[in-house]
Formats: sequence, C-alpha cells, structure tokens
Amino acid sequence: MVIKVFIASSSGSKVIKKQQQEVLDYLQANKIEFERCDIAISDESKMFMRENVPENCRPVGGNPLPPQIFNNDHYCGNFEAFFDARENNAVYAFLGLTAPPGSKEAEALAKQES
Repeated sequence: MVIKVFIASSSGSKVIKKQQQEVLDYLQANKIEFERCDIAISDESKMFMRENVPENCRPVGGNPLPPQIFNNDHYCGNFEAFFDARENNAVYAFLGLTAPPGSKEAEALAKQES
C-alpha cells in the first residue's frame, strides 16, 4: 500500500502550503511511508487527483485543491478529513492502514473490541 499525498509546490496560498506541510510532517514523524505527488510539475498527478476525488468531496464549481490523500487509488480525504482523523487518534484507519502496536489508535481499537 502506498499513501499518496497530492501537493502543489508552487501554490501561492499560505493556507494550502501550511496544510500540505502539516500532513507531510505528520507522516514523516510517524514513519508512515508516502509518496509526494506534485500537481504543479506533473500533469499526470494533477489529472489523477482531479479525476479521482469523489464528486461529493469536490468544492462547488471548482477543482479539488491540495492536499488530497490517497491509499493507492483509494481516496482517503482532504486536509479537513485528515485533521479530524488526527484529532480523533484515527489517522491509520483514515489512511486504510493497520495501527502499530502501542499506538494510541491501536489501544483505542483494543478497548472497543473488548
């Protein structure tokens, strides 16, 4: 499984830059392997992102903006969904990954199953 984070390296928006960096920093800090897909330099990445973000997750009358997160071809969500998952200790579930033993998320899952 490959986590793909679609970013725009040349974005003029400080909000988008901050959100992108927040996602990338979290994944790096938690040693979650990911691939950075830059839509500013790759038309293929831009087209994939635009075509694979579900209709109900797109802004009204526009294209989806980065960061957008996928697990292979499965859409996980945008920054807001990632942020909510992080706040709820559910990032691994959000990404479609198994939480590592000893993590807060794994402990919460163990409590739910007992």
